[in-house]
Amino acid sequence: MPTADSFKLLIMEDANPARTVLAASLCDGGFAGETVSNPGEALDALHAHQFDLVLLDVENLPGIETVTLCRSIRDLAQSIGILLLIAPHVEKEVVLALEAGADDYITKPFRIVELISRCRVVLHRSRAGKAIGASSFTVGDMQLDLERRQFRKAGKIVHLSPIEFSLLAFLIKNRGTALTHAQLLRAIWGPEYGQELEYLRAYIRLLRKKIETKPSQPQYLLTEPWVGYRFRGPTSSDDPGSTSARC
Repeated sequence: MPTADSFKLLIMEDANPARTVLAASLCDGGFAGETVSNPGEALDALHAHQFDLVLLDVENLPGIETVTLCRSIRDLAQSIGILLLIAPHVEKEVVLALEAGADDYITKPFRIVELISRCRVVLHRSRAGKAIGASSFTVGDMQLDLERRQFRKAGKIVHLSPIEFSLLAFLIKNRGTALTHAQLLRAIWGPEYGQELEYLRAYIRLLRKKIETKPSQPQYLLTEPWVGYRFRGPTSSDDPGSTSARC
């Protein structure tokens, strides 16, 4: 049974039996769940109540509707976690959903223990910025405000999902240092991660689109071949050959 301090979870699932199973299983994992069957009901619930995390089964939802829903949820609640349940082989739709504000995804079929773990990772990352140390970082024309969880480039606010924000903050805090894939995965997603390179590469590509003038020729977020990534400040004398956008 959930405890008094259970996380509040909203589950969107169009199949009633699956909703019941998910809600019961996540309840046993410490989540107090409310269920809805479609995007309209999900947005109504988010208007009426506060949730820590929204779990969206988008297997039967067209890609454009998934993107629109993620954007609408993010507009309503900047800090809420958004975790997608997806069918296999929908990489393009996943990337678009991540760009629209989703934090993470899990591919069907999955084990409940894996889903609970992924939910906790998203919740952990959505709160991570508060524990980084300084209140803000300024690098070149970029400013990362940790208290407001805002990122600005050339004075304009650029939307970052909670995971994108935490990843960029960690890189900037350790700017000039080559961080391994495993270091980044464990710092941002949790200690059980370390081998999910494609996972990390997808977020690096998303960040480059948002922070770099030419994502294919990055000046800040550099690849360290066979190692990981490094954030380079604008006054650094790093080897320009490291600016390749290869992930």
